[in-house]
Amino acid sequence: MSDKLQTLRREVIDELQKNILPFWSTRMVDPRGGFYGQIDAREQLHPEADKGAILNARILWAFSAAYRVLRCPEYLTMATRAKDYFVARFIDSEYGGVYWSLDCEGRPKDTKKQFYAIGFAIYGLSEYARATGDREALDQAVRLFECIETHALDHEHNGYIEAMTRDWHPIADMRLSDLDANYPKSQNTHLHIIEPYANLYRVWKDKRLEKALWNIIGIFTDRILNPETHHLDLFFEMDWTRGAGRLESYGHDIECSWLIHEAALVLGDPAVLAKVEPVVLEVARASEKGLRPDGSMIHEANLDTGHVDDDLHWWVQAENVVGWFNVWQHFGNEDALDKALRCWDYIKLNIIDSENGEWHWSRHPDGTLNTVDDKAGFWKCPYHNSRMCLELYERLGEDSSR
Repeated sequence: MSDKLQTLRREVIDELQKNILPFWSTRMVDPRGGFYGQIDAREQLHPEADKGAILNARILWAFSAAYRVLRCPEYLTMATRAKDYFVARFIDSEYGGVYWSLDCEGRPKDTKKQFYAIGFAIYGLSEYARATGDREALDQAVRLFECIETHALDHEHNGYIEAMTRDWHPIADMRLSDLDANYPKSQNTHLHIIEPYANLYRVWKDKRLEKALWNIIGIFTDRILNPETHHLDLFFEMDWTRGAGRLESYGHDIECSWLIHEAALVLGDPAVLAKVEPVVLEVARASEKGLRPDGSMIHEANLDTGHVDDDLHWWVQAENVVGWFNVWQHFGNEDALDKALRCWDYIKLNIIDSENGEWHWSRHPDGTLNTVDDKAGFWKCPYHNSRMCLELYERLGEDSSR
C-alpha cells in the first residue's frame, strides 16, 4: 500500500474513534433511555427535543458497524443501548412498522409510517445482527422487510411509495421533510431501501429478499436514472412520470453510484453486475457537475428556476469521498482517487470540528460556517461520516498490495 493510502487509512480511523463516535457516546446518551434528540449548531443540548427514528436507527447502525469492524467493547455497549431502545420504543407493536418520532420521554409523537424510516430501521438492526449474531435484531429486521413489501410495494407500476398512516391507510402529505415535493415515489426513499435490503441480504439469504433486491436495482437503472442526463431524478408519480421539475442532487448521485454497485456486488449475479457497472460510472460522471475546484461538492440545483444550493453539506462530502474511492477501487481510475483525496482534504480543513467533536453541518460557499443547522439532531447523525471512515478503512485493508 502506498504511503498516501496508509496515511488515509490511519486518518479516517482516527477521526472515527477519536472525534466522531466519542461525541455520541459522551454527549448524546440520555439517562432517561436511548439518546437525546438534539444538540444545536452552538453546542447547546436540548433535552426536551423529540427523538427521531432516523437519528436513532443511524446511531444503531454506526455503533454496530464500528463494533463489527473494530471489536471495541464500548461500541457494543452503545449499539446494544440503541438496539434495545429502538425495539422497545420505536417499533409499533400494534400495527407494525416504525414510528416517525417520539417525545423526549420516549412516547409516540408522530405515528405516521414513512418507509424511508423503516428502511433505516432495517439497516441498523441488520448491522447489529451482522456484528453480533443477535437473533432478536434479525427477526425485527425481517418483520420490517415484510412490512415494506406488504404495504409499500406498488404491484401495478412497481416501486415503493413514500408513506402511510399508522394503521396503513393512505396519507395526503407523503413528504419526507418540508424541503421535499409531495409525490408518492422518490429517489431518496428507494435509495434507502436498496441500502438496507443489501445489508439484510448479507445475513439473511432469503429468496424473497433476493428477488426484491434484484427488482429495486432494476428500478434504479430503468426508472430513476434519467437516460438523457445520467442524473437520478428525484420525484415521481405512481406511474413513474417524472415530477417537480428538472432537479439535480449531486450528493445523492455520487452516493447512489456506490450504493447500487454495492447492492449488485452483494447480490452476486454477474448479469446484474454487468448491467449496473456502466451505470455506476455514468452517475458518478454526472455528479462531477457539483464538484468545486477545492475538491468539495455542492448540494443540488433546480435547472427550471436556476436556483443552486451551493452549500457544502457534511453528508455530501462524505459520500463524495466514498463514491470516487469506489470508482478507483473497482475501475482503476486514478483521477477518481484524486477526487476522493481532495475532498478528504477539504473535510479535514473545513467540516471536521476538532474542538467540540463530530462534523459541522456545512460551510457556505464563501467559507463561513453554518451556525444554524444542528450538530446532532433529527437529520444530523453519525452515519454518513462514520460510514465513510469505515468504508475506506475496510476497503484499504482488503488489499494490502495497493
